[in-house]
Amino acid sequence: MKSNDFHLNRVTIASLLVALGIIYGDIGTSPLYVLKAIVGEKPIDPVLVYGGVSLVFWTLFFQTSIKYILLTLQADNQGEGGVFSLFALVRRYSRYLVIPTILGATTLLADGIITPPISVSSAIEGLNSVSSLSNTIVPGNNLTISIIIGIISLLFFFQRFGTQSIGKAFGPIMTVWFLMLLISGGFQIGQHPDVLKAINPKYGYDLLVHYRKGFWLLGAVFLCTTGAEALYSDLGHCGIKNIRITWFFVKISLLTNYFGQAAWIMHSQLRELNGVNPFFQMLPGWFLIPSVLIATLATIIASQALISGSFTLICEAMNLNFWPRVTVRQPSELKGQIYIPSVNNILWFGCILMVLYFKSSSAMEAAYGFSITIAMMMTTYLLNYYLLFRLKWNRWLVAGIIGLFAVIEISFFIANVAKIKERWMFLFFELFIFTTMYIWYYARRINNRLVSFTDIGKYIPTLVDLSNDRFIPRFANHLIYLSKAEGRSQIEEKIIKSIFARKPKRADVYWFVHINRTEEPYTLRYDVSELSENKVFKITLHIGFRIQPKTELYCKKIIQDLISQHEIQPPGPEDNISRYHAEPDFTFVVIEKFLSVENENNIFNSLLLRGYFILRRMGLSVEKAFGLDKCDVLKEHIPLIYQRVQIDDLERIS
Repeated sequence: MKSNDFHLNRVTIASLLVALGIIYGDIGTSPLYVLKAIVGEKPIDPVLVYGGVSLVFWTLFFQTSIKYILLTLQADNQGEGGVFSLFALVRRYSRYLVIPTILGATTLLADGIITPPISVSSAIEGLNSVSSLSNTIVPGNNLTISIIIGIISLLFFFQRFGTQSIGKAFGPIMTVWFLMLLISGGFQIGQHPDVLKAINPKYGYDLLVHYRKGFWLLGAVFLCTTGAEALYSDLGHCGIKNIRITWFFVKISLLTNYFGQAAWIMHSQLRELNGVNPFFQMLPGWFLIPSVLIATLATIIASQALISGSFTLICEAMNLNFWPRVTVRQPSELKGQIYIPSVNNILWFGCILMVLYFKSSSAMEAAYGFSITIAMMMTTYLLNYYLLFRLKWNRWLVAGIIGLFAVIEISFFIANVAKIKERWMFLFFELFIFTTMYIWYYARRINNRLVSFTDIGKYIPTLVDLSNDRFIPRFANHLIYLSKAEGRSQIEEKIIKSIFARKPKRADVYWFVHINRTEEPYTLRYDVSELSENKVFKITLHIGFRIQPKTELYCKKIIQDLISQHEIQPPGPEDNISRYHAEPDFTFVVIEKFLSVENENNIFNSLLLRGYFILRRMGLSVEKAFGLDKCDVLKEHIPLIYQRVQIDDLERIS
């Protein structure tokens, strides 16, 4: 969801509420399961509990506050954030940034199929703390699973209608949630203030070094910061100032609740948690049902933010040529709010499988977080280039900062590697996303390398002669080709062949349109070059990577503007196709390639290109992708030959 109501650089009560409602869903609901995951079924011990909450404190300090809130949020692309925005800012500085970007996007999407299940499951299972429901709402039983699946399914179903109306309630609901975290945790700290000594990093060190298998608990500790990457991706929704201001309140609420849970565990007289969730157990009995309701609403908001972020991520991937063209819809009038049916269905199906496979939030905790560690490592890698080349910081300072984050994240990664056996099914989903992005990006590069350009200037006289040749039937008033040629004087040879070969296409005016995807997200500009007076024009559309192009509307509007400004002559009666149709017609010619049988059998390129053409058939048509009406489009097909077969053994029989 993207807000139009408040300028991103303006801080108001309303803008702060919007930030609370959109940005912190994922990281804000982590107290539901983090400390429970750290303690698990192990005997309650001061080294374990104090060490665990100490590591949570310092993880939020270094990973979230320093890396993301202080540093990474600076890497905004015209106010937008996320791995693709960061890639767009730094891709000119190295050719080795594509794979890290694909890995970052892949892993961020992959963990998206477990965030809604684990959050909603943790909230619903809180009803088990209510004595009258303890035998009904049992983690893993059919009723609990059915409720969780029902909530998740409704959430995905309502994506098609947008969140403009209910989104206004997100801020107040999340404010109530964080106040609940603050008050419930603060009450426990007030009773047992000794827990605050865990701020001392010595307790975290003791857990890692002296506790049996303490290092591997980093996998559970990491869950406290999994929403930081999504926080950066949502930068464009609220702006850096609103995020930084609200983070103070959010961080205090989170830490207060974590320390409150630790205090309750240490003074609960329990030897082991045995599945007990300290988050709900430390609440007064009369407030349990309201707290579960508030927690459920908070987890739904967290899931909504993640789903919206996935839509935005795929939209950016398409516009930066990392993903096949798929249907993108605008469910409301709110700018930036999009709905991608195919992504919605994939995420819904994946979430349901996670619920059915793991059954309880405790089982999901063991599999959660691995992918996000990879996403964070890839962001750190790209951030290195941003600090060095965009901000031009001292290289030794950058080396120290990146080195610190590298040590932290590699430690988390190693600890999370142990989760592979619990999450092996994720690898198929991640492999699918990674393979799709890899094939689409690199196959398009091969395709683009094989495009031959020529100087359009030498064809201008012939185009003018063809346009004036009354012996050839008119093909269209305005004949428009989409061109990859960036320069004013360049054009693809295939377009020239299309115009002159076989039956020449006579038109009153020839237009060559190039779409330039800018590194800024919401650019929408154009420039026009007149190559021959009133006959041949080159248009360059500069479109931001977050905008879905409507090329036909843009072209018609540009032509109308040029006519109204007397830069081109309006069509006269003699220019009409017939006396029965007075309006000028527009014909767009789209030239598509197919994989020719004349190619040499290079296994890698063959597989890459075959995969590319399969994905293209499964994806959106060129007309829909570029905003063209089918009735105005002529498709032509030409063979793609990347390595021509050499025939040396064909002999003639005497």
